Amino acid sequence: MKTIEQHKSLKAYNTFGVECFCEYFTSVSTTEELRAALLNEDFSQRFILGGGSNLLLTKNLSGLCIHVDLKGIRIVEENDDLVIIEASAGENWHDFVLWTLDQGYGGLENLALIPGNIGTAPIQNIGAYGVELKNCFVNCTTLDTITATPHRFNLEEAVFGYRNSIFKTALKGKHVITAVQFRLTKKNHILKTDYGVIQEELGSKVSSPKNIAEAVIAIRQRKLPDPKKIGNSGSFFKNPVVTEIQFQNLLQEHPEMPHYRISDSEVKIPAGWIIDRLGYKGIKRGAAGVHEHQALVLVNHGNASGIEILTLAKEIQEKVLVNFKISLEIEVNIY
Repeated sequence: MKTIEQHKSLKAYNTFGVECFCEYFTSVSTTEELRAALLNEDFSQRFILGGGSNLLLTKNLSGLCIHVDLKGIRIVEENDDLVIIEASAGENWHDFVLWTLDQGYGGLENLALIPGNIGTAPIQNIGAYGVELKNCFVNCTTLDTITATPHRFNLEEAVFGYRNSIFKTALKGKHVITAVQFRLTKKNHILKTDYGVIQEELGSKVSSPKNIAEAVIAIRQRKLPDPKKIGNSGSFFKNPVVTEIQFQNLLQEHPEMPHYRISDSEVKIPAGWIIDRLGYKGIKRGAAGVHEHQALVLVNHGNASGIEILTLAKEIQEKVLVNFKISLEIEVNIY
């Protein structure tokens, strides 16, 4: 039986650095340990904790907090053109991306430097610079949180959407992801450099998976704060998608508004630009604030509570609704 600690601080287990406590805590490093923790009848409530990078804790947690720390990377199958890699849930996402690049594999380069672990990446269908996790996803294995029985979800069954999946909707809290498989290229890489910032960063360099990853890392390091230096969870809000009619109305009032067409009838608008337009970039509410270089990122300047950060987020949502008639959705999971 794994050690179970009582009244454990979770400050070091969430990238916001919010001080919250769980009633009981255990860290599991094998699927057998995870299964035992899920089936432990001493606890009626369980909270599954991964890398804590897409999480805002607003209260202490009752019951057992299970920290998923499964490690391992293996090649499932490969041929001259493609390789399928399986990574365990506790592997760090960015470290995994760097490992794939060192092997000469392509597919995940645009997703470099995204915080968090492998196991939580499909829940959010993480994405950046025109690429989403679903583009390389093969399947993921899980354990049912009630029965601890194993399951496998393929691409269709995962029901991926924009920063969304079945694990965030119909099956929220019902499965723990233990491993994820990715299909990556070994040659003839499909490179995505559509975003102007990537092209600018690349300059005269040849487009390759490694060069694109280096460009993405440089861009993200300039724009986004390091959670080790200042508490944050990356992008706090989703970029809103509006109808063509709504977009045209907004454009009349804000002709300089940046935007990305995603279909004939839908347009994506950068949430960071909207928040910045309302004067929130760099603002502070006690120890909670908006990052000085990227308005999409909320930060903890010291000892902000989760409630203080959430209160600021709601204030921003209200202002955006009043001024832009847009309902800004929170991307981070709130507990």
